[in-house]
Amino acid sequence: MNIALLGTGLMGQALVEHLLAEGQSVTVYNRTAEKVAELEQNGAVAADTAQEALLNNDICILMLSDAVAINAVLDSIEKEAFKDKLIIQMGTIAPNESRSLKHYITQRQGRYLECPVLGSLPEAQSGTLILMAGGSEEDYNVALPLLEIMGKNPRHIGDIGQGATVKLAMNQLIAGLTSSFALSLALVEKEGIETEQFMSIVRDSALYAPTFDKKLDRMLSRDFTHPNFPTKHLAKDTRLFLSVAQQLNLETCALEGISQLLDKTLAQGLADTDYSAMMAGITKGQ
Repeated sequence: MNIALLGTGLMGQALVEHLLAEGQSVTVYNRTAEKVAELEQNGAVAADTAQEALLNNDICILMLSDAVAINAVLDSIEKEAFKDKLIIQMGTIAPNESRSLKHYITQRQGRYLECPVLGSLPEAQSGTLILMAGGSEEDYNVALPLLEIMGKNPRHIGDIGQGATVKLAMNQLIAGLTSSFALSLALVEKEGIETEQFMSIVRDSALYAPTFDKKLDRMLSRDFTHPNFPTKHLAKDTRLFLSVAQQLNLETCALEGISQLLDKTLAQGLADTDYSAMMAGITKGQ
């Protein structure tokens, strides 16, 4: 397969590295050109423009931070370049934003599939991402050989917008689980209780989630460097969930508190650190 990938941030870079390791031909474009240099050394083709990347490939993956970034990149491409191209949107955006993207691309005679991913750098590098596709059965089947390289068990959720919805629901769980665990861990620390004693009880209970152990050492050491998923992105996704949920008349007071915690964490200069930095927000940097 000849694949274009637009957006080589942390996840985009990891995904390209995996695709190259699997023998795929990948053309990359990023608005910050320096971010593609290492990928080019590893065998990727660097495009000077998004249009160049799209024209030279039949499948184009969007791995951009939000709908604003997606629209900015797509608006730089001439309408004719979209014809017969399959665009796969893999970032976290709102369902209605995804539906708008479908309209934009199909109006230009392109094809559109949303397929947001759950997982971070280790999963992207190993091809074990959880993939949640939304779109037509036909477009999903065209994309499936590529999706199976990126994830073990791709799922076709349903129509455009439904894959995006499930992804938002999953990221809300990330925010909720991480903030709850950090708060409980901080309380135990303050009372001088041995961490392992607390964790042994948690692990033996129905309350345990594997993410607790994944984030435990970071929270204990207050070392949030080398993120798999930056705090600023979780804060963005949480705000996005709130906006969608409020439009659907869901009660969001619990998540509003978590969103405030994330804002306090960002205010400590931790935007680009791992989202386990919510511990610093809870302990006020202690």
